[in-house]
Parts: sequence; structure tokens; C-alpha cells
Amino acid sequence: MLQAKNITIKYGAKTVLENVSLDFAEGSLTAIIGRNGCGKSTLLKTMSRSLFPLEGDVLLDGQSIFRQNTKKLAQRLAILSQGVRSPEDYTVRRLVCCGRYPYAGFGGRLTQKDFDVVDRAVADVNIVHLCDRPVETLSGGERQRAWIAMLLAQEPEIMLLDEPTTFLDIGCQYEILRLVRRLNREKGITTVMVLHDLNQAARYADRIVVMQDHRVFADGLPEDILTEELIASVFGVQARVLRDDVTGTPYYIPMESESD
Repeated sequence: MLQAKNITIKYGAKTVLENVSLDFAEGSLTAIIGRNGCGKSTLLKTMSRSLFPLEGDVLLDGQSIFRQNTKKLAQRLAILSQGVRSPEDYTVRRLVCCGRYPYAGFGGRLTQKDFDVVDRAVADVNIVHLCDRPVETLSGGERQRAWIAMLLAQEPEIMLLDEPTTFLDIGCQYEILRLVRRLNREKGITTVMVLHDLNQAARYADRIVVMQDHRVFADGLPEDILTEELIASVFGVQARVLRDDVTGTPYYIPMESESD
């Protein structure tokens, strides 16, 4: 289990996270939402050991990630940050092979077992036909699939995804979210993702964490979290919340005021 315990982070005098505590059950799919600047991405960076908290700790199976061997941790936990770029001229296959570095031997040498894992990863995300393409020539959706394949090549127990649908058209957004949910269900990978679209969070996540003012404001099932009162309180939007007849999940429609 991944746990954030009383995390506080400050940049100088500015508080970015304040006493944040969250547990992520094995195999769960959690969406973190909130306004810009509320600390969502900072929380993911802290849980991946990219940032060190001023106070608190992040535990993996009861042990601090900040005291664990870097390679061993990377074999269990993988993160896809916002706006990542591949090295110039990397092909898709070469990028996905980077996911095997935590397992590589002396000099970064990969074995046939590593290449077999890479083959499975590209097949799992349906990009076998793109393996020889330079990453820089891919569309936005194809590129995200390549990065997710790299994470899969790490064979992680936990994936942290920071706004995986950013800059994608709506079709690609839903394609990526369906992929993330499928991998979560089929492989049992504990998944935590930062999203901005509340309707997407409610549709694809098992649990929604709402952050406001650098703290956890609400935490629960989508049907309990996505309410008209919460949307107004956190996002300042008057909305009507309905239930999808097909999926059974809640969704909201913003209401126009007479002054709009």
C-alpha cells in the first residue's frame, strides 16, 4: 500500500501542501482533482520521491520511500510527469526500453528477458506497429501510449500519472483513460492520476480526491464527491449533476446565469 502521511511542503514562505494524508489501496484507481495551484502535481512528485517533504513521509508497505534503494523503488513505482519529452531521435522501442533500466545489469545492458518485457508492454498498449517510429513523429495520443508502455516495462505495482490527457483532443483523452482503466483492471496496478475534467474523473476512477487550498477537501466515491454543492464550493461553478443512464456514473452540466 502507498501512503502519504502528514505531508507538508513549502517553497520559501509559500505553502504548497499542508498536512496531506492519503492511503491508496492495492489495485485501486484514484483521480485527484482541484483548481490550478492547489498542490495536485506536487503531491504526485512527492509520492514518487521527486520532491522531499518539509514534514511527513511517504510509505510503501510501511517503509519510507526516501530510505529505499532507488532501483528497487523504480521496480515498484513508476511516474509519468506532465510534458515529458523523449531524447532526440529515440524510437518508440528505444524509449520503452528505458523502462527496463531499473533491472539492467552492468553498463545498462539489457537481456532477452528485458526485451521480452518490452515486447509485451508495446503489445499491451497496441503500438507494436509504431516501434520503429521516432517518438517525435507521433501524434499526441500515440506519444502518450508510448510513455505508458515505458512505465509498463518497469513492471510497477503503482503508476502515478500527472494529467495524462493534457493537450490531447477529446477522442484521444477518452482513449488514454480507457487504456489506463484497462491496465488497472487487468494487471492490478494501483493507479493515481491527476485530472482536470470532473466528468472524466467520475467516469473512470473508483475514488476521487478533491484538493483545495493545499489540503484534502474531500475524498470518496464519485457519486458522493461529484455534487452541485462541491462544484460550487471548490470551482465556483453553478452546475446541475445528473446520472449517466449507460454507465451509472454522475456527470455535471454547468448552468448559465442571467448575467452570462
